Amino acid sequence: MKMNDMSKGVNTIDVSKKKGLIRFIVYPLLAILIYFIPFTINGERTILLSHLSRLLERTFANFIPYIALVVVLYGSIEPFLSKRWNKSVSEIVFAVFKLVGFVIALMAVFNFGPKFLFEEDMIPFLWNLLVIPILLMVYIAAIYIPMFLNYGVLEFLSVLLQPLMRLIWKTPGASALDALVSYMDGYAPAVIITNDLYKRGIYSLKEAIIIATGFSTVSITFIVVIAETLDLMPHWNLFFWACFITTFAVTAITARIYPISKKPDSYYDKKAEDNVDKTGNIFVRAINSGINAAQNAEPFLIAFVKLLKEDMIAIGAAVLSSILSIGLLGLLVAKYTPIFDVVGYIFYPFMFLARVPEPLMAAKAVAMEISEMFLPSLYVISAPLITKFVVAVTSVSAVLFFSASIPCLISTDIKISMKDIIIIWIERTIFSVLIAAGFAHIFL
Repeated sequence: MKMNDMSKGVNTIDVSKKKGLIRFIVYPLLAILIYFIPFTINGERTILLSHLSRLLERTFANFIPYIALVVVLYGSIEPFLSKRWNKSVSEIVFAVFKLVGFVIALMAVFNFGPKFLFEEDMIPFLWNLLVIPILLMVYIAAIYIPMFLNYGVLEFLSVLLQPLMRLIWKTPGASALDALVSYMDGYAPAVIITNDLYKRGIYSLKEAIIIATGFSTVSITFIVVIAETLDLMPHWNLFFWACFITTFAVTAITARIYPISKKPDSYYDKKAEDNVDKTGNIFVRAINSGINAAQNAEPFLIAFVKLLKEDMIAIGAAVLSSILSIGLLGLLVAKYTPIFDVVGYIFYPFMFLARVPEPLMAAKAVAMEISEMFLPSLYVISAPLITKFVVAVTSVSAVLFFSASIPCLISTDIKISMKDIIIIWIERTIFSVLIAAGFAHIFL
């Protein structure tokens, strides 16, 4: 009798937890409504998140620059407040960049400094097209992120996708959490989760490197900023799914080639025991896992405030201060030196092979992504649609860039050399170009 009851339990959906079931259904649907369904308001058709961002920008136009200045100030002094600025050479370097970012923010708000820095494609471009939109998007994102992260979606995907993750990406089912967290909340929390699971023995070193260099891309919030910068919002669903599919398709490739293929399956300490229940129907188990998580989750308002306080403020501040300094440096290097032209020749044959319009421009643009992932979009803002699309998708799929994701990675316990990081970036960029071009030629 007990065996029959147990069998029944793992093969039927637990509808007794009504609160959990309602949360599991309603909150993800609300998040989808906010983020994936375009609406026409005042003659403009885009997703609700974008409408809300623009409404806030118009309503508080006089105050937003000063709010942004305060946020950048916090980002520039946080490494010193937390006393981690001198923990390593990279921490020192990026602490200096963040201080420089605050100086640039002062220049932008109070309009002082060398004249050449105030040309349209320099500080004004960074401040108006990146800093302000990102400021709004990041903090608005705190509304919908808990809807995905706190009410069962993560647990549902973790159970449901476990066989798929191992087959395609050579990673455990828990890595589905990293992938979703990255798209919902950005590379920083995703890399932190990856490092934590590596130290707990759930990931091996190879698996942690696959995940950290292949899943931990920018959040959907930043993807929206790219789409708006390049006027890709009319093609939002195509652009988003092209970014999503390309990122993970490329990860499946890089997981099987050098240098990742040569990484050992060693563990930080020892491998964790696998106590996952694998009996019964996997879809039912996934739903019950999601319902249980939603049942025990905190109320939405508490989850929203906690996310905003503990993660979003710090992450947004760190990103904005880095973007200003490293972004401006990248723009200056791109405009006044041939460095990116030279690096771009690595990618030119693939742009030409993929029939991307203005292939040399596109090749130089994707070469710029290693310094800051937004720079390629700024460089091709007046390019043909297919070129903008391919460059934008590639900048998301390449994952690795010095203004943020690489510092996050090298500050963890996941041991990977800078040489390997650069090789993986080159591989990801090449494969991303080819796949993104396929999407562009078929659907645009």
